[in-house]
Parts: sequence; structure tokens; C-alpha cells
Amino acid sequence: MENFNMSRNSTFYALGLSYKKADATIRGKFSLDAKAQSILLMQAEAEGIESLIVTSTCNRTEIYGFANHPYELIKLLCENSNGSVEEFQEVAYIYKNQEAINHMFRVGTGLDSQILGDFEIISQIKNAFNQSKSNGLINTFMERLVNSVIQASKKIKTDTEISSGATSVSFASVQYIIKNVEDIANKNILLFGTGKIGRNTCENLVKHTKHEQIILINRTKDKAEKLAEKLDLVVKDYSDLEVEIQKADVLVVATGAQNPTVDKAILNLKKPLLILDLSIPKNVHENVTEIEGVTLIHMDYLSQLTDETLEKRKTHIPAAEVIIEEIKDEFNTWTKGRKFAPTINALKAKLNDIKNSELDFQSRKIADFNEEQAEIISNRIIHKITTHFANHLKEENTMVDECIEMIEKIFKIEAVVK
Repeated sequence: MENFNMSRNSTFYALGLSYKKADATIRGKFSLDAKAQSILLMQAEAEGIESLIVTSTCNRTEIYGFANHPYELIKLLCENSNGSVEEFQEVAYIYKNQEAINHMFRVGTGLDSQILGDFEIISQIKNAFNQSKSNGLINTFMERLVNSVIQASKKIKTDTEISSGATSVSFASVQYIIKNVEDIANKNILLFGTGKIGRNTCENLVKHTKHEQIILINRTKDKAEKLAEKLDLVVKDYSDLEVEIQKADVLVVATGAQNPTVDKAILNLKKPLLILDLSIPKNVHENVTEIEGVTLIHMDYLSQLTDETLEKRKTHIPAAEVIIEEIKDEFNTWTKGRKFAPTINALKAKLNDIKNSELDFQSRKIADFNEEQAEIISNRIIHKITTHFANHLKEENTMVDECIEMIEKIFKIEAVVK
């Protein structure tokens, strides 16, 4: 298998864990907040990693990067999260070279999302790219790859209907509430946490309930106030959380905390309470289920809810895959060209050296030697020879690494990778 790199000293990997094999608890252990991601990038730079990006969402934590061995990247992940190498080995995936490229394309275009067609992940990849770039951890290969994935994501979203219809974790949570809570329009709903999922859930709730029945609480009050102003809702202080929970019929928790923010100690209930935990790591302690009348639903369960919208989306997968293959082929063609270009340039320089030496010899040996004409003819021959080599290296079945090595060995040249 070809190595997709510029220096030939390391391999491109995609590794991590996702909802497919890792449950919410394990995903929570490997979750990386903004501070942890920043520290991981600084550590990667200090350890000489050439290029790397890291993403951490509620559904997956992944590293895409170059290394001599995948353990270099696994070590970075485990040392900056609460997960162990042993736990990683049980649920993780490791892809290299072309498989790693394929994986990034499927993730970035929503085909590998927990809810098919969810394009939120591409924003995460963009943010990860920008953060790594500011840390000097983006090489030419990574920049081209991420841009190609973004291009595929945009084209799929524009040219197919794979993201049509309303289906997401936030939408599924509202569907669950409506189906399982009688007279929902007159029930008290408390939303704790106004991040991305919290905001989306809140907007969906407003469409199906009375505004005055929804209360917002966020650790940073001004963020909740901005959403409340937009949707005409009421905001309470974080210190009022325990009191407001007692009044609620439905509690939606969507905070970004690394540890549970709700447990049975703060539930002094006088009526049944439905709790939806939309957070990774889990922000509601399992011990709340020890209290009579409490029902706890986690986002993993909500993500399994399928409807006609999701089934319709599946019919657009083939069209999306065609788009991915087209853009991926363009990227791989660029990669091959980028890879052998230094060798072709070195070969051209070697042939020019031979030409110059021979022309100098012949000009001294032959009377009335037409050096200008010989120069033109020689340059055309060199161009044709190098073009033949380049065309061969572009062919799909060519083993590029082996051919480059042979060319450099035969002509005694050393390619300069810029």
C-alpha cells in the first residue's frame, strides 16, 4: 500500500472511537474539551508530529495525522483524556493511508454520522483544522485533504437530498417528549444548557409547546438570555436549578460539563419527572433512576429512533458516494503528482547535467557544431523522456514508491521534497 506523505518517513492515520462500538460512557472518557484539545496539539508539536487534527463530538473522538506508528497518536489521546489504552483497544478503529482518507470523506460528508446526513461534523473538522493550523500542525497534504472533504460535503448537501427533512438528536428528543408526555403544551419544561444541541432542542420545543412553559438555565447566564430573547422565553439563574427542577415535568440537560451536573441529591421531587440527557460525557448521574417517578433517557437511545425521513435519506447514499469518489479521485491524483514531482524534477536536472556535459564535449570536438540547434533537440528529448516517466507514475496500477526508488537508484539522484 502506498504511503500518503510528503517525506516518506511517516504514515497517514485516522484513529478514534465512535457511537458504533463505544457507548456513551466510554465516549465520555475519551471526550476532549477545548482545553484538552489545545494541550494535545501543543504536545503533538513538541513531540515532532508533522501534521495532525483532532475532533471530539458527542458521537466520536478522532485524530487524523502523520506518525511512524499509530501508538504515537493513541498516546496523545489517552494522555489528554480519561480513557486508557486498554479501553481504546477494545472499541477503537485505526485506518492508514487510503483507508484513512476514505474514512475522513465518509465522516465529513455525514455518511458515518449517528443520524445519516447530519452535517454538523464538517463544522467540527473545519474548527479542528483552523486550530491545528494556528499551532503549525498543518502540512500541504492535510490542507488539501480537508479542503477536498469540505468540497464533497458542500456538493452532497447541494446536489442530493440526504439531509432533507427534520431528523437530528434534538428533533428526536422533541418527538420523544411529544409522544410520551400527555398534554405537553401545558407541562413545565426546563432546559439546562444552551449549547448547539440545547439551542436546537429549544427551538423545536417552542414550535410544539407554549412559550411560558419553558425555562432556560445556563452556567453562563448571558448565553441563555440571548436565546431567550430570540424565542421569547424565561431565564433563571444557575443557583435556581434545584428549585426549578422541582417545578419541571420535563428536564432536558445539554451541558458541556465533563462530570455529571444533575444527580439524585438535587432532586427533591413531588411529581414524576422525565429527564433527557443530551450530553457527552453524560451529565445526568444514573442514580437519579433510584428515585420513584424519574425516567432517564439518553441521547444514544434517541439516536436510534428512525422514521420515514431517515429511510428517505438512505435512498440518496449512492448519489453521495458517487460525488465522494469523484472528489477523492481528484485528491488522489494530486497526491500522486505531489509525491513523484520531486523525483521527476531531479531526473530532469540529472538529464540536463548529462546534456550540458555532452554538448560541451561535442562543441570542442566538432567543427562548426550548432550548439543552439543541439540544445533545442536535446531539451525536447529530455521533455519526452520525463513525460513518459511521469505518465507511468500517474497510472492507477503503478506502485509509485517502488518506481520512485528504482528511478532514483538507476539515475543516482535524490529528490528534494519542499
